[in-house]
Amino acid sequence: MKIVSQAPCRVDLAGGTLDIWPLYLFHEGAVTVNFAVDRYTRCSIEPRRGPQITIASTDLGRKASYASLDALLSAKRHTLALAAEIIRFFRPKEGFHLETGSEAPAGAGISGSSALIIATTSAFNRWLKCGYSIEKLREISQNIEARLIKVPTGCQDYYPAMYGGVSAIELGCAGIHRFALDVVPQEIDDRIVLAYTGEPRHSGINNWAVTKAHIDGNAKVHANFNTIAAIARAMRDAVERADWKETARLLREEWTNRRRNAPASPPR
Repeated sequence: MKIVSQAPCRVDLAGGTLDIWPLYLFHEGAVTVNFAVDRYTRCSIEPRRGPQITIASTDLGRKASYASLDALLSAKRHTLALAAEIIRFFRPKEGFHLETGSEAPAGAGISGSSALIIATTSAFNRWLKCGYSIEKLREISQNIEARLIKVPTGCQDYYPAMYGGVSAIELGCAGIHRFALDVVPQEIDDRIVLAYTGEPRHSGINNWAVTKAHIDGNAKVHANFNTIAAIARAMRDAVERADWKETARLLREEWTNRRRNAPASPPR
């Protein structure tokens, strides 16, 4: 038996960082707009007799082996920390070979790690017959990633990996709700080019700095997120109307405001 799964990466149009709890609670009508792209993460699990666990990452070119689950759980360091953290959660009673891979370069900014976690947790969920719903898997995956990077994580990165398509993720006191936006895929293909600059980024660290500044009462950060939230609501409307000129304008405006939250940005 071999369990295989894959999940797509995403591009964020507007409202990113607002999806980190509790930031969205302070901005009425918070929403994130994003869409899935045809760059995939993949996972396969092959159960085996005996307790041995082997892991391989095709994109990173790394391998790891453990004599048993107990050996993995007691290890101080892991060559493939993300896979080890997922195994730590599911704790299979038998041995297996886990292979993962991603078409997104590490740190490319299109949520390769989040998509890979969704692909991998989905494979374990199916193999072990855990019965977790897709929304519960999102919660599990988000918590696993937060444990791994040791700072709070947002929710929006997981939805394109879970559902594909174009999404509006509403965020508020009632919880998180994903709405599919009716967009012809070719409309996006004709207008957006996805390119990798070759420079990896570590958004989790910057997001934590911004989140902390917000919670600490930084009025400029709060006001800037009010603006970003308003832009995201307008972005949702523009995408639903297929107003691509307005979508492009809002994308530029959102980026201008987002840069003001970066610690390295000059004062404005």
